[in-house]
Amino acid sequence: MIYETEKIERKSIKRWLIAFVVLLILSGVTAFPIETELKWLVHNDSFFPSFMREWVIQIYYAVQKMNNEYPQLSYGTDWLAFAHIVIGVAFIGPLLDPVKNVWVLIFGMIACAMVFPLAMICGSIRSIPFYWRLIDCAFGVFGFIPLWICYVKVRKIEKIMKINALSNPT
Repeated sequence: MIYETEKIERKSIKRWLIAFVVLLILSGVTAFPIETELKWLVHNDSFFPSFMREWVIQIYYAVQKMNNEYPQLSYGTDWLAFAHIVIGVAFIGPLLDPVKNVWVLIFGMIACAMVFPLAMICGSIRSIPFYWRLIDCAFGVFGFIPLWICYVKVRKIEKIMKINALSNPT
């Protein structure tokens, strides 16, 4: 029974981590075609309230102008996308052995928490509207939740492993 519980927890951790990594990588790779995505948003701006439409249109024209006049600046968003992929690769460790690599989950939760000061401080400096900074903060919240669930499950597995070690001394 204890072995079955551990097996169930490990499967659950894998499912949560696979979802987390896929969404992390997807959120990153969207930085590659940012101008194309913004163009689509501008052409479908009826999805947004009026105060957001103006912001999306302004950002689209800024990115378009930047890409036309200074395309090398988009290299920064290429590195942003790359960083998401690299961070996703770090979660291979917990996928293989979540107990041994629990530190990666802790690292991920810390990174998610760090989204808040970055969004609020740098967003303010860069004149990013407050509502948009809250959207950015949502990435931290929605990233933290699955990592916290996995962390709790790892701690449960550790307890099961201790019980097994005590009941089956070698």
